[in-house]
Amino acid sequence: MAAAAVTTTDQSRHRSVSKVGIIGAGISGIAAAKHLSSHHPVVFEATDSIGGVWKHCAYRTTRLQTPRRDFEFSDYPWPSQTTESDEFPTYLEILDYLHGYATHFDVLKFVKFNSKVVQLRYIGGPEAEDSTAAAGVYGSLLNGRPAWEVAVQDTHLNTIQWYEFELVVICVGRYGDIPNIPTFPHNKGQEVFKGKVLHSLDYAKLDHDDARALLQNKRVVIVGYRKSAIDLAVECAEANQGPEGKACTMLIRSLHWTVPSYRIWGLPFFLFYSTRFSQFLQETPNQGLLKSIFCSLFSPMIRKVFSKFIESYLTWKMPLEKYGLKPEHSFEEDYASCQMAIMPNTFFEEADKGKIVFKKTTKWWFWSGGVVFDEQDNNNTTTKLEADVVIFNTGFQGKLKLQSLLPHPFNTLLVDSSDIVPLYRGVIHPLIPNMAFVGYLESVSNLRTGELRCKWLAKLADDGFKLPSIHQMLQQISDEIQVMKNTTRFYKRQCVSTFSISYTDEISQDIYG
Repeated sequence: MAAAAVTTTDQSRHRSVSKVGIIGAGISGIAAAKHLSSHHPVVFEATDSIGGVWKHCAYRTTRLQTPRRDFEFSDYPWPSQTTESDEFPTYLEILDYLHGYATHFDVLKFVKFNSKVVQLRYIGGPEAEDSTAAAGVYGSLLNGRPAWEVAVQDTHLNTIQWYEFELVVICVGRYGDIPNIPTFPHNKGQEVFKGKVLHSLDYAKLDHDDARALLQNKRVVIVGYRKSAIDLAVECAEANQGPEGKACTMLIRSLHWTVPSYRIWGLPFFLFYSTRFSQFLQETPNQGLLKSIFCSLFSPMIRKVFSKFIESYLTWKMPLEKYGLKPEHSFEEDYASCQMAIMPNTFFEEADKGKIVFKKTTKWWFWSGGVVFDEQDNNNTTTKLEADVVIFNTGFQGKLKLQSLLPHPFNTLLVDSSDIVPLYRGVIHPLIPNMAFVGYLESVSNLRTGELRCKWLAKLADDGFKLPSIHQMLQQISDEIQVMKNTTRFYKRQCVSTFSISYTDEISQDIYG
């Protein structure tokens, strides 16, 4: 997606009968369409199917990272669970569940497939923008006048059609589309490597046979140590069983905590961070004087005890110290930034067999036969490693994806001076009129939080409540970011976790009064 001017000559202009345009038909887009269905939204999906990242960024072994019960729409339950192993559904089960939800609520009729949004134009007029800013209020989402023109490319016919909407809802998330590719000095990048280089996004597009052929009996280097890298390492090890199989090497710059299950020393995990009592121990935005005093005096100590208790179990249950995989930061910091991942059952079994090897480094580059890196566990000795395939599991450029979609000046306003996308209630950018974002900010249960935000957005669109002033919204966002800064060094991920209950309470208060 790009905000560059559309020059295609075969284009037409269409005044949509809908007031609402939605970009993306992943989980957030489908939920937004369901809750805004009274406005007959038009959902633009660039591909031929719904599902978003679950369809286009998943591997064969990809599973849900939260228990099934925490990843469920409030009005559409999962089919009955048959075995305990079903607690974490596969990506195919998630796609089936989402398709069932869309079919049950007749949402698919709103979706235009193979329809890629290539340009947005703001047509609300400078007078609307100036009067809103001068008054310090955001204004109504649906005011009877088109605010945005949307250029949509039919990817089959290669034609452009323009639509007009009063409200545009962006549901493209932060993953997929634009991979984050490391940069290297001259003559040290992938251009000098004689093997194959790809990103996890490219790997996810391969079918089972092609993926196995890429990995089987190959010297594979996986760059990264987050969930996608861990899953890929298991697939690589499975493809390299037997005497001809090669070891898969994980090149790791930053370690993060993983958990084998959602029980800690026999106790349910939610007891530590997802109850009102446990979250009372956490700093929250808008907290009262009494809680501020309590948090400053006692909360750090109690939270440290909780985190150390969990860390003691993880280092006992998994050979983290044996393989040098114990992070230096606390477990709470990863939980607070939504970076905690479930470890596949066979991961360390494959490591014990020598099929997965770990190399920690802060600096690495390519040579013709593989990669070169400064090995942390060997006094930063420069090591050459031969490789046939290098796969980047280095994430995506979520901010750039949004900026590339928005026109000037809104693309320059999207990210603030501290590199944060300021979204009130995770939905409204106070400086971008008649636009909503759903699915960009993360939580410990993205589906539930996303559904709640869609309900909130629908109520707001119907003028069911009024937004605070622009200044008040920015202040609320600043308070939330400050809490994140106080909790984790990874605060720029903007994860709602340690104060999720108070966050939910505030949104619910807006909706239900």
